[in-house]
Amino acid sequence: MPGDRLSQDERRAIGVGLADGLGYAEIARRLDRPTSTVSREVTRNGGPRGYRAEHAHHATAYRARRRTPLDRPTAPGEEPKVLEFIDRLAETMVANGLPRMAARVLARLYTTDERSLTAAQLVRQLQVSPASISKAIGYLEQLEMVERGREPQSRREHYVIADDVWMRAWMTSARANASWADIAREGTALFDPGTPAGVRLQQMARFFTQLSDDMAGGSSTAAAEDAATVLAALLYAGRPLTAEELTTALGWAPPRVAQALHDAEAYAPFTDPIVLERPAPTTYAVGAAPDRLSPDQRRALLS
Repeated sequence: MPGDRLSQDERRAIGVGLADGLGYAEIARRLDRPTSTVSREVTRNGGPRGYRAEHAHHATAYRARRRTPLDRPTAPGEEPKVLEFIDRLAETMVANGLPRMAARVLARLYTTDERSLTAAQLVRQLQVSPASISKAIGYLEQLEMVERGREPQSRREHYVIADDVWMRAWMTSARANASWADIAREGTALFDPGTPAGVRLQQMARFFTQLSDDMAGGSSTAAAEDAATVLAALLYAGRPLTAEELTTALGWAPPRVAQALHDAEAYAPFTDPIVLERPAPTTYAVGAAPDRLSPDQRRALLS
């Protein structure tokens, strides 16, 4: 028994025990299971407050099927290759530091053909508890990568990826690198530079300072802010402007405007769906990212 997977009846018993306020050890004793089995089951499926026996049973079956991708059932309209890509997209996010559930939610939001998804849709697609979705959404909101709202005439919340998500991610990453550089510089002032600790902290400070400068054009978060301001100015003007006109309108020095224009061009992937364009060699404007709209969509919008 201890080595077998939990049955659906056992999961229902766990749910009842949690509702009655029993501890993991008492629930495990009644099921003749190790306490670790019960604690792991509850932790992986929403925690003591979010545990739902039916969701836990389906989620466990889904995780088991993931180990054999060729046998995995597909949702309506989803091809195996699409599901495989969504999994790989989420795994890439996890490898780069995003918590697994947050990565799975973000991958689904990125690959849906709908404008947004509700919590119920995410629960159904990922086969996890509502509590898991809520926690993941809360985390992504803190990073400003996901926004929530309500459709007219509806009480259900829906979630959508922020339009400038990668600009926000860029600025967040630049701030993080700058904070690493700041704490390392503080350490170099505290430790003797001739000691191994002092040398390591000096190297750390130089690395993160350079990384932050490379990301943001030499002045960390301020550079990202300037690039965003130049794009906003061109969008508000609604017409091409020269660097001189931007200098006058923004009240900035010419070198600052030139640097902001350079950064806006250099970091085009992070300003999506807006990109900086040059209608003429000396004028600047904003436009839609070229891969956002198909040729047919562009023609339809201009007709």
